[in-house]
Amino acid sequence: MNWLLQPWPWYVSGPLLGLTVPLLLLMSGKTFGISSSFRHVASICSPNTKLTYLQENNWRGESWNLVFVFGIMAGAFIAMRFLSAAPLALLPADYATTGGMIKLLAGGVLVGFGTRYADGCTSGHTIMGISNLQLSSLIATISFFVGGLIMTALTSFGVL
Repeated sequence: MNWLLQPWPWYVSGPLLGLTVPLLLLMSGKTFGISSSFRHVASICSPNTKLTYLQENNWRGESWNLVFVFGIMAGAFIAMRFLSAAPLALLPADYATTGGMIKLLAGGVLVGFGTRYADGCTSGHTIMGISNLQLSSLIATISFFVGGLIMTALTSFGVL
């Protein structure tokens, strides 16, 4: 049980995550991605919308994606609550301030906009798109990485 309570090394968790792509394709014919679930939730919450982006979304046919995302959240909660050696804080303490909340809100809006603008999130492009040899996914992944490096540098130097 002790091995389960410790963080797993990259050479174990990486291949396990990588195997989700072929397993999902082989077992269901579906592609891996998370950000499309936001579109499905928006379609459910606004059934009478005039936005064609949401009107044309077949969320019922893609409801498996919502179950998948719920499973990820439930699994993360179980792992955090019951399968970790020490309790984990959800966020660092400096995000409990007004400024921290504004940063989280702004970051969430930017990430949400970015995932829809890039037609997918990091998991969809990096794990699924690159494994399917899609050039757009390679470009998106490089952009995600460069953006992360820039933001890390800016926050490390106290600019943000």
